Amino acid sequence: MINVNLRQATIADSEFAYQTKKAAFSTYVEIVWGWDEAEQRQLHQKRFADQVFQIIQVSGADVGILAVVQEPDCVKVNQLFILPEHQSRGTGEACMMRVIRDADEEGLPVRVRVLKVNPRAIAFYHRLGFRRIGDTDTHVVMERSS
Repeated sequence: MINVNLRQATIADSEFAYQTKKAAFSTYVEIVWGWDEAEQRQLHQKRFADQVFQIIQVSGADVGILAVVQEPDCVKVNQLFILPEHQSRGTGEACMMRVIRDADEEGLPVRVRVLKVNPRAIAFYHRLGFRRIGDTDTHVVMERSS
């Protein structure tokens, strides 16, 4: 498996985090809601301030972002975005295996919401043992039990 390092994001990483999300995710947002740059920047600023972000590194290069929160009943993956040129190399899987291992140690399931228009992400989580536990108008809610 690929050797991935996670480091705590700082305010200096905010633009990298935004650009990573835009590169990896804007196609899907465009399908569902349309990509409004001002709205997306505002949403990012709020999330970056409210969530604990980590920068995903491979061989010293920043290649993605991860934001996870432990709630009383689960570990919730809020964001996992890998730059497109670094996708399909095992980076996302390596990150999720860390999240799963940590959640297992706490005896908690891992939950994630995936846009319904993103079948690649849904298949990714299925491969990691997640199952569909619910739906919203736009998202599939998935969980992997501990």
